[in-house]
Amino acid sequence: MEEVKPKRKSSNGNNGQAAAERTVSRRAARNEKAQQNGNTPRRPRRKSGHGGSAVESAAAAQSVPAPRPRRGRNPSAQQLQNGTAPNSKSQPRRSRKQQQRNNYEMTPAIPMHICPLGGLGEVGKNITLYECQGDMILVDCGLVFPDADMFGVDLVIPDFTYVLENKDRIKGLFITHGHEDHIGSLPYLLKKFNVPIYAARLTIGLIKNKLEEHGLASSAIFHEIRPRQKVKLGCFTVEPIHVNHSIPDALAFAIECPAGVVIHTGDFKVDYTPLSGDAVTDLSTIAEYGRKGVLALLSDSTNAERPGFTATEQTVAEGVRRLFVRARNRRIIVATFASNIYRVQQIIDLAIESGRKVAVSGRSMVSNTEMARELGYLHAPDNVLIDIDEINKYPPEKVVLITTGSQGEPLSALSRMAQASHRQVKVGPNDFIIISARPIPGNEKTVTKVVNGLLSLGAEVIYENMYDTHVSGHACQEEQKLMLTLAHPQYFLPVHGEFKQLKRHAETAEHLGYIPKQNIYIAENGQNIRISADSMTVENTVTAGAVMVDGYGVGDVGNVVLRDRHHLSEDGIIIVTAAVDGSNGQVLSGPDIVSRGFVYVRESEELMDGLRTQVEMALDRSLSDNMHDWASVKARVREALSSYIYRRTKRSPMILPILLEV
Repeated sequence: MEEVKPKRKSSNGNNGQAAAERTVSRRAARNEKAQQNGNTPRRPRRKSGHGGSAVESAAAAQSVPAPRPRRGRNPSAQQLQNGTAPNSKSQPRRSRKQQQRNNYEMTPAIPMHICPLGGLGEVGKNITLYECQGDMILVDCGLVFPDADMFGVDLVIPDFTYVLENKDRIKGLFITHGHEDHIGSLPYLLKKFNVPIYAARLTIGLIKNKLEEHGLASSAIFHEIRPRQKVKLGCFTVEPIHVNHSIPDALAFAIECPAGVVIHTGDFKVDYTPLSGDAVTDLSTIAEYGRKGVLALLSDSTNAERPGFTATEQTVAEGVRRLFVRARNRRIIVATFASNIYRVQQIIDLAIESGRKVAVSGRSMVSNTEMARELGYLHAPDNVLIDIDEINKYPPEKVVLITTGSQGEPLSALSRMAQASHRQVKVGPNDFIIISARPIPGNEKTVTKVVNGLLSLGAEVIYENMYDTHVSGHACQEEQKLMLTLAHPQYFLPVHGEFKQLKRHAETAEHLGYIPKQNIYIAENGQNIRISADSMTVENTVTAGAVMVDGYGVGDVGNVVLRDRHHLSEDGIIIVTAAVDGSNGQVLSGPDIVSRGFVYVRESEELMDGLRTQVEMALDRSLSDNMHDWASVKARVREALSSYIYRRTKRSPMILPILLEV
């Protein structure tokens, strides 16, 4: 039988502690001896499952040297002090990723440049240049109609100097829609730079009609684009986004480049009950970009002063339907924009309901109607449309005439009707006239003149806000808020409007609260805006302004010419002619005085005699002073006449002396 030895029991509770102290003493002695011999002290060995006593742990901590760094780099004293050495225990395990993130944040963000060349501080003439990493694209190329003080000027277009200076870098021109303030100056640009044009189908049709007048339709380069189909040009990727407006095929653009995404809305509104065949503004795509991150938003400001929502196009149909009933047995004449295909379709539909024939008047109205029918945007049975020469063959209650001239343009069909100078249409008491448009700012007086002329001929005229005959195609404040909220841009630049409208749009964005005030900027035409995820600054200004078109002349009418025309319109002109002996300065004939726009000569003979006397005296003084510099002699004559005329009439006509040297 095996003998079992009993376990040794500690007779004293302090024996374990005493043993631990003896072990520590022996180790300390060995380490001290090793240091005297120049050897590295030996680390205490930790036993598995036994943590050791507090005394042993303290002794071990005193005897263990600092860990050595990994091979490769020796840490500096500053790194060791700050705990940032490569193997420092104070450095977190993810330090390498953090360092990469810090390096990325220190790298400057890629910038892009936005350069509006028109459309800011004005209604019309919209054109914007985008640049990133040397590539450029243009958005829109519109015109604006002249102000009342631009005598003789037909159109005002942007200054294309900066565009032509960079034409080798411009990849394409994108058009938002087919209104004149967005496509009107294309013929004048294409004559100098045949840039590829990217636009929707109807917009291309409207542009071609315009280019045919200038002989450019065959040489222009067109690319048809559709919503949600991206186009890549250089470093830019442009996605068209469908929006509601007063014309079909209106687009916004999401412009993506290495700097980020910019959304350019163009003219838009949010119509929840659009006319048949159209769709609601594509808010989901805009919201999708907003979730991903939008660097900047450039948004339409035309109706920034109007609260609420813009009315739907359906209200126009109901309002005009009631007016058709009210017209009864009278001829109906409707004036609207030639490009407003929606409105033309509504009128045709109502004419069919009331059993009337439809004729169109005005060159642009005729060409746009034919083009829209060919492309399928306008639907009208052949037995409904008649030629304007046939309208007198039908009784008044069976005719609807759609015409241009809603803005009171002097040469438009409606203006000629108001002046009783239209060849086919004679307005009278049997006419019921609807002006289905709101006057563009600055056109109020011309529209009023046309309305007065039509009323004086006995017609009944419905104009401006008398009834629901027109709704705006631009977003009001609530729709602008919706666009801002969905896009959620880092920066916001209001565009398309006068300064008061841009200012109100900026205030709307600021009141929303999530776009910092310093990230909202009201730009000016010609400012070259550098924008990136880091900052937004104005780097410099480029050439931008207004170029006036007068007949075939483009740019030859400048401020000097306009000032002269303004001067002539106020006080007229006086032309002084005289023949002078070139050898001695004697007056051989004259002076003769011709007055235009100053006074009626036959009723102002005394004044005319006084003018001749002043000219003779000025010439005599020049002769006595031996003055043979004809420019100085003309200046003396001009000063003498100007002083005399102002004393007598308090007027300052333009004075033009002509001296013929014989």
